Amino acid sequence: MLDPKLRRPIVGLAVGILMGSAFAASPAAAAPTGQDASTKASTLASSLESTLGDRTAGSYVDSAGKLVVNVTDAATAKSVVAAGATARYVTRSGAKMAATQASLTKSLKTPGTAFAVDPVSNQVVVSVDSTVTGAKLTAVKQLVAGLGDAARLETESGKFTTNISGGDAIYAGGGRCSLGFNVRNSAGTSFFLTAGHCTNIGSTWTNGSTTLGTRTGTSFPGNDYGIVRYTNTSIAKPGAVGSQDITSSGTPAVNQTVTRRGSTTGTRSGRVTALNATVNYAEGSVSGLIRTTVCAEPGDSGGSLYSGTTAYGLTSGGSGNCRTGGTTFFQPVTEPLRVYGVAVY
Repeated sequence: MLDPKLRRPIVGLAVGILMGSAFAASPAAAAPTGQDASTKASTLASSLESTLGDRTAGSYVDSAGKLVVNVTDAATAKSVVAAGATARYVTRSGAKMAATQASLTKSLKTPGTAFAVDPVSNQVVVSVDSTVTGAKLTAVKQLVAGLGDAARLETESGKFTTNISGGDAIYAGGGRCSLGFNVRNSAGTSFFLTAGHCTNIGSTWTNGSTTLGTRTGTSFPGNDYGIVRYTNTSIAKPGAVGSQDITSSGTPAVNQTVTRRGSTTGTRSGRVTALNATVNYAEGSVSGLIRTTVCAEPGDSGGSLYSGTTAYGLTSGGSGNCRTGGTTFFQPVTEPLRVYGVAVY
């Protein structure tokens, strides 16, 4: 998709994060009620996932900001309670959910489809967008039916796209994309992260008139992240998103309120609905994504997902818009930070 005025594919977050100009007057989103509690819950969720693995069947934050962890046995429930979370008994185990996802990863490749575990319903939700019709839709329905009550089908009114169009700010290879987070390595070298479907389009990045840096890594499809090393030493590189300081990175919890900032639609908030989601874009499949109700539009790709001072992800793509809503997927930021040996600041 191209902006008819600029004739350039576009993605992502405002150069104001990088340059301190384009969005300098934009206020940061107000912190959601219970933000501290839900951030603590997400940290606890990550810890329990690491120690208990598929002994649990997912977790989510309830309306009071308390972490709820799905379990199928008393021993795991005891561990969950001892850690300070609420144990909830469910029918399908983590191993069952993982097996269902693995089956879909192998058999569901239709562009316009996505799937992820919904811990609230203890099912894998398979989504189809408006392009999946006729024989393709029938085949997906049959596939989901074959999984029994471990999976359910839902429809999206829009189209799952990577949103390479519309927006503001950094340019490469005739395309326009945008910044996710400024990062640096242990030697103090500065970089920025954005979506991989952005960094795939070119190696030298500018702000439209001045060179910013050079691509040093890109991964899409499969993943959706890329990194650009700054070569311009005269440009300020704050670690903030707008006026919101970012000091750490992590993984959100399901049902946690999160914020996205992008150049087309600015600052928007919503809820995390699933982790480890897979989406089948026309360009290929991407796995391990954060699924949310935060709206986004073409031009928001590459932008930052965060809560308070914690960085969570990079806008990958989705369906819908900020008038009628929709689903948006995010590449977890922890993966490129680890792969490239960099950190937010």
